Amino acid sequence: MNTRKKIFTVAGWAVLVLALVLIYLPILLVIAYSFVDSKFVGASGDVGFALYERLFSNDKLMEAAANTIIIGLVSALIATVLGTVSAVGIHYLKRGKQAVNIVSQLTVYNAEIVTAVGLFLLVIFLKNINIPVSRGMGWLILCHTVMTVPYVILTVSPRLGQLNPNLFEAGMDLGAGSLRTMFTVIFPQLIKGMISGFALAFTLSLDDFVVTNLNRGSVNTISTYVFNSIRRGIDPAVRALSTIIFVVVLAVLVAVNIAGKKKNKSKYK
Repeated sequence: MNTRKKIFTVAGWAVLVLALVLIYLPILLVIAYSFVDSKFVGASGDVGFALYERLFSNDKLMEAAANTIIIGLVSALIATVLGTVSAVGIHYLKRGKQAVNIVSQLTVYNAEIVTAVGLFLLVIFLKNINIPVSRGMGWLILCHTVMTVPYVILTVSPRLGQLNPNLFEAGMDLGAGSLRTMFTVIFPQLIKGMISGFALAFTLSLDDFVVTNLNRGSVNTISTYVFNSIRRGIDPAVRALSTIIFVVVLAVLVAVNIAGKKKNKSKYK
């Protein structure tokens, strides 16, 4: 029995190590070669910060990076607010909770291309009924918000499930109105879920290509810039940009985890 257990343990570790290598080796290559001034990964070149200097001197790439960050931050903030309020509303529903839950999470499991095409056609429909709307920065922020709200609901809902079911009623019994109870009693308990939801929405926005490419108009983001540059050869400075994005996302995830741990510690003090 012990021999079998050891075999399964060794096999488990082997699969885990292999999976980690497959996941992180490409990222490590990008990071390593972001400091090598060569056209291709694997080619020799001068070691230094030449690609980072080229990155910050490439106006089009920097504009795409700025657009990506602005869209990501604004849409993630809006999605966090809407997703949290929606999760609270669903949680306290008396009837039809399961049906509303299914509807709210449908886009999470649905193919992203369906959402992208739907939003693309929505612009055409709105124009046909004389509502002035056009593809661009504002529309992209709306699209990314629509895309990420269900993920925020998904991260906040488990926190709501952990709350004392009588917490809302207790706040009301103490004389606070429903709105005040939400802001002073319920929402503070959801901070960890909201931070996680914001981080997830932000990273999903940074990573998106399908929804962005169909709804961007003339706005370029990192994903569309890289896609369009493939035809003429990817700018090596993209390796430096990819490294910076990875570090930013890693910093966000670390900050979320630290905030979560501090919240848990303060809870049990």
